[in-house]
Amino acid sequence: MDMDQVMSTQARPTLYLEDLAVGLSVERVRVVRDEDVAAFAAVTGDDNPVHLDEAFAAGTIFKGRVAHGMLAAGYISALLAAELPGPGAIYLSQTLDFKRPIRIGDEVTVRATVTAIEAADVTIATVCLVRRKAAVDGQAVVRAPRRPIPAAA
Repeated sequence: MDMDQVMSTQARPTLYLEDLAVGLSVERVRVVRDEDVAAFAAVTGDDNPVHLDEAFAAGTIFKGRVAHGMLAAGYISALLAAELPGPGAIYLSQTLDFKRPIRIGDEVTVRATVTAIEAADVTIATVCLVRRKAAVDGQAVVRAPRRPIPAAA
């Protein structure tokens, strides 16, 4: 990947359809906190003890608590909504492949890379990496907004 195509994670304006190109990539880093997992459980009602109860989770295949897979999916959604393409984009679909657990305290690098543009629909490869290994990957399709046409004076 060309480092010139990796965008800053600092706040910036929407990338309009006309600004996008195959290979354009953005990323953010998040650390999964216990309070994030608890808040996600409270908001969604997903109170599976594998996420919330260390004693229970110790007896599972994970040998300890893990974050909700859909919390990682939320990190992907946030990256698309904020940066690629950003505000005004409409999420059309998302596939997810959960490859390995994400634990409380893990640093998660969330990356989105444009892989195709067809009309106003943009296909984006999405991945959440933990220790440089894919924990969640998939593909999103979003409708990118077009650059507004200035009103005639």
